[in-house]
Amino acid sequence: MQNLVKHFPITSRGIILKKQVGLIHAVDGISFSVNKGETFGLVGESGCGKTTTARSILYLDPPTSGKINFEGNDLVSVFKSRNKAEKLKLRRKIQYVFQNPYASLDPRMTVADIITEPLVIHNLVPKKNCLQRLYELLELVGLEEYHAERYPHEFSGGQRQRICIARALAVEPTLLIADEPVASLDVSVRAQILNLLRELQQKFNTTFLYISHDLSTVRHICHRVAVMYMGRIVEVAKTKNLFDSPLHPYTKALISSIPIPDPMAKKSRIILTGEVPSPINPPVGCRFEARCTYKKDQKCVTNVPKLVDVGNNHFVACEKTKKS
Repeated sequence: MQNLVKHFPITSRGIILKKQVGLIHAVDGISFSVNKGETFGLVGESGCGKTTTARSILYLDPPTSGKINFEGNDLVSVFKSRNKAEKLKLRRKIQYVFQNPYASLDPRMTVADIITEPLVIHNLVPKKNCLQRLYELLELVGLEEYHAERYPHEFSGGQRQRICIARALAVEPTLLIADEPVASLDVSVRAQILNLLRELQQKFNTTFLYISHDLSTVRHICHRVAVMYMGRIVEVAKTKNLFDSPLHPYTKALISSIPIPDPMAKKSRIILTGEVPSPINPPVGCRFEARCTYKKDQKCVTNVPKLVDVGNNHFVACEKTKKS
């Protein structure tokens, strides 16, 4: 992904014509790469642009500008074209597990219909073999054969998310985007789903883009992590390096908020001051400048910090960190 930008227009109310009066800068020129077979985490507070980034990859929200390369294909060009066969081919390779398992399943369809629908659309399995493939997918995600005839409302949240994962895996994708897949689940069920994702990755060598604001789950499942703030990436590193030695002040504040399951343990919490800037009128320079705990100068206000490798493939976008 190179310089991905996604702006949402703000229009005034009109009887006949609507006039654009502003832009929401949801994603503002981010770049990163995901290696085959790894789990790449995208973290940050709500509204920082994580989900918009994921939806732009699948062209659910067409990007304003930028390039997205997937296995040698320019995704933006393919999805803009009228070649339905190429679009369908890419849709099969990239699948999405949505955040809300209660809203992403059709309540009028049985589990059998939900999981076999992708098989029919992509013409992957003969009709006579669809049932066998359905049972294989249910077993893969820890469900039973008799679950196939039930409707989504008859399942718990964890079971629904397993159904969503089975639906995504039905077409054997090479990239699976998991958008906060355990956010609405109980803690005990979260561990089951995360362990399931790890097992599936080891079995099929699937690449994951894992989106979350829960840093504990990110540390458990991801190989590398990118931290987003206000539509921009501020730090990228291997998971261990990021959690052991964070460099950006925003990353430090995030990690300091992780609770420790020990009432006797002492931990210094970094409390950020100030307000999050408006995405309609974001700062010209560093987006984090107004809340930064480091000593600031005019350069932070006027210059956009670039991601720079400070060693061991650890990238950070901070003028003060680079100087030190």
